[in-house]
Amino acid sequence: MKLTVVSNRLPFSVVREEGEWRVVPGTGGLVTALRPVLRNRGGRWIGWSGVAEEELPDVVALFASSRERFGYDLVPVGLSETERDPFYLGFSNEVVWPLFHDLLSLCRFDPTYWAAYQAVNRKFAEVTASGVETGDFLWIHDYHLMNMASELRRLGVTSRLAFFLHIPFPPLDIFVKLPWRFPILRALLEFDLIGFQTIRDRRNFLQCVRHLLHEAVVSGKGPVVSVRFEGREVRVGAFPISIDAGEFDRRARTEEVVGKCRTIRADEGDRKIVLGVDRLDYTKGIPQKLEAFRRLLLETPDLRGRVTLIQIVVPSREEIPGYREHRTEVERLVGEINGQFTRSGWVPIHYIYRNLEGPRLPAYYLAADVALVTPLKDGMNLVCKEYCASHVDEQGVLVLSEFAGAAAQLQNSALLVNPYDVEGVAATLRRAVTLTPTEQRQRMRKLRRTIQQNDIYHWLDTFLRAAVSRDLSAFPRVEDYVPNAIAS
Repeated sequence: MKLTVVSNRLPFSVVREEGEWRVVPGTGGLVTALRPVLRNRGGRWIGWSGVAEEELPDVVALFASSRERFGYDLVPVGLSETERDPFYLGFSNEVVWPLFHDLLSLCRFDPTYWAAYQAVNRKFAEVTASGVETGDFLWIHDYHLMNMASELRRLGVTSRLAFFLHIPFPPLDIFVKLPWRFPILRALLEFDLIGFQTIRDRRNFLQCVRHLLHEAVVSGKGPVVSVRFEGREVRVGAFPISIDAGEFDRRARTEEVVGKCRTIRADEGDRKIVLGVDRLDYTKGIPQKLEAFRRLLLETPDLRGRVTLIQIVVPSREEIPGYREHRTEVERLVGEINGQFTRSGWVPIHYIYRNLEGPRLPAYYLAADVALVTPLKDGMNLVCKEYCASHVDEQGVLVLSEFAGAAAQLQNSALLVNPYDVEGVAATLRRAVTLTPTEQRQRMRKLRRTIQQNDIYHWLDTFLRAAVSRDLSAFPRVEDYVPNAIAS
């Protein structure tokens, strides 16, 4: 059985240096998990290169030798600017992204966006179908490609199709606002397996199926249930994605990371370090987090000069006007709070707007006394898992939004908060910076154990075995081809 992975972007970036185009390996948990599978078993990864056809007309030639270089085929889908903008910037990020994060007021239901979304999904399907062989297994990823199964079936593809949604799925009262709710729901039910991050997301999806498609029949119990619709059986399950916990643990023990951690700690002296790491996105709740930190300093004067918030913001979607405005709002708040409380030798908020590479981010994880992870809504949120996996000293406190997907796994040992409740977050933060080392160790040990036992390889193993459960021999267990992996 050959595996084909399809995602909006390829796991390699295309960059131009000194007038020449180069292919650079990407990063991230999905790439880390799937590379060994494709490298050892062969297969294809299909996606957009990230560069418009107008800039790079012959993108296929750039990836022509990928099998020899990487052990599997990288198949680019060419998109022009006129296709990319309404598909990616439009439907994906001005319709699906805000709607699925319960932010209806930010949606722009432009019919031209929907037409572009259909057209691009059709283009992805045509590229995918051209190389499909009997018995292949196709795994499509995320909200950009929800229509792909429908397009593949229309092209006559009978291979087993699986889909994983990395973001939340909204409840019925939100989903019904989508003008194209029926075609999207029907398209999703063309897959053989649909995976969600949490039981809550799966429940929301099934509720939409029951209320909008009355002929659909849902049956079964346990992690994977069945939906019968128009003569087909679709399996639906919850598969919480994770990180390579072992890699974060190993990296946190290196001399380079430990050395940078000492430098960060020395700069702050005896102060408690509260760490925020967020992509620049309105779903991450950064303004609310800053207001909660302001509230902490207002209501607890004795913590002034004794606690510092280091807020790392990773640039994202800077070409979208709303994101530029959001950055302006975040930076205004940082300046306002610093102006309100700064005194000689102490600035309350250290604001870092860039992507930290190499050992820098793990060093901040290890140095931080508290991780403040408070998205308004998140499919999973891997920052909280990275923070815990990096704390090899078994110290540190995780303050986590109850609306992050990760809360379902980590709720027993994290301090959960409602990110909209500024006073509540401030009170929890006050508790977090005063927890005893013994209580920190008890909580962190449990968090680390949960993350280690449910790492990215466990996720991959669970999903693939659910997808091919009628033929469990089709894929070996993850531990057979990924060294040191923790399999289920």
